[in-house]
Amino acid sequence: MPPSLRDWLPASHLAWFVLDAVEAVDLAAFYASYRADGWGRAAFEPSMMVALTVYAYSVGERSSRAIERRCREDVAFRVICGNLAPDHATIARFRVRHQDALADLFDEVLKLCAKAGVVSVGTVAVDGTKIHANASRAQNRSYRELAREMLTEAAAADAAEDELFGERRGDELPEEMASVESRRARLAELKRELDAERQQRAAQAEPTREARLEEAKLRLKEDWQAQREVNAEWQAWYFRRRDELAAQGRRMMGKPPRFLPAPPSEPTGKINVTDPDSELVKSLHGWLQGYTAQAVATEQQIIVAADVIKSGNERARLEPMVNQALTQLQRAGVDAQPQVVLADAGFFNTGQIERLRQRAIRPLVSPDASGRRTPGLTRRKPAYDQMRREIASDDGAELYKRRSQIIEPVFAHTKTLRRTDRFQRRGLAACRAEWRLIAATHNLLKLWRSTTAPLPA
Repeated sequence: MPPSLRDWLPASHLAWFVLDAVEAVDLAAFYASYRADGWGRAAFEPSMMVALTVYAYSVGERSSRAIERRCREDVAFRVICGNLAPDHATIARFRVRHQDALADLFDEVLKLCAKAGVVSVGTVAVDGTKIHANASRAQNRSYRELAREMLTEAAAADAAEDELFGERRGDELPEEMASVESRRARLAELKRELDAERQQRAAQAEPTREARLEEAKLRLKEDWQAQREVNAEWQAWYFRRRDELAAQGRRMMGKPPRFLPAPPSEPTGKINVTDPDSELVKSLHGWLQGYTAQAVATEQQIIVAADVIKSGNERARLEPMVNQALTQLQRAGVDAQPQVVLADAGFFNTGQIERLRQRAIRPLVSPDASGRRTPGLTRRKPAYDQMRREIASDDGAELYKRRSQIIEPVFAHTKTLRRTDRFQRRGLAACRAEWRLIAATHNLLKLWRSTTAPLPA
């Protein structure tokens, strides 16, 4: 008799837990994209591919080639796949094809956590962490640099064609196409080459460099045009308001706005050619090309909201993240709402803090960055002083002390232990979907440990 896979791993292993969890969630979105009429090449079982992706992300393996290798060499991966070994192109295509469905696994896993009773939302913490984009900061280009590079590449392409074809046009019928027999053989060979190239492009799912240069140039131009339109609107409002006040015998207060000089005559700033959505964001270790990944976590370190933004400015993100957490909790069947929300100084927003208070949610947001001894010039208003007094109170200090204990281990475990400090995908939508999948696997690990943890003595 052949050996049973059940004998390969202990019953408490994470692989069995992932298989059971995938069996318990709704996978209709994955099956919906496959044909049911028997046509086309047979696909790997979608539930197996979902389990493989979830398990790989859970153990910090996100490279499609590394996953393929471990499907052949690692016992747990072989158990997940039932001794099958999908190649790296299939794995990469699956992630691209089912991007949204994989992101929605966050909802399904959160429902499992809620059913298991490990989601308590009395106190939650909000924070963000900087994650590298799948791009180099050396690929940032200005509008002029993009135009110069495109012209240089066009000239190089012309020179290569001149050297290859000489005085000919280059589209003449080749000799092997002259006869019927040779033409059919050559066309069959070309078809095989095209099929191979098509599969390779599908695996990479990335545009060519020429397309990326064109897109980056277009984005800079669109931003510049929007800037000019906003500038014109502000100018029109300013002069109209100034004339209205002058008719009343009054004058505009303050200094003239900065936009009165003419706006730039060409697009300014820089954009990344490899991933135009990514930006330079400042982290504790300096500037990096990437995104800001945000999360809301409970005291049990269960992530109840996950999102990604392009910039590093989180000042306007407190209320949106709380709203997202409330929506996710409602979908998971949790009726309770957080009573206390903890956040650092980067999230301080007086308007959003007041609106949360009106909704019976107590926000405790540090008005000063860590390490600062005296308030900054912009943080000497009554609202900041009120928050300082609230955090300095006995219960406020005790509550705010939990902020780092709740959220920081989540990021440390994700970025360090599971090696998720760089996105695999490119583009804001793809990175957001990947971050939600990462958050889902984090919650799944928490649920697994809560069920396998030894009983207290």
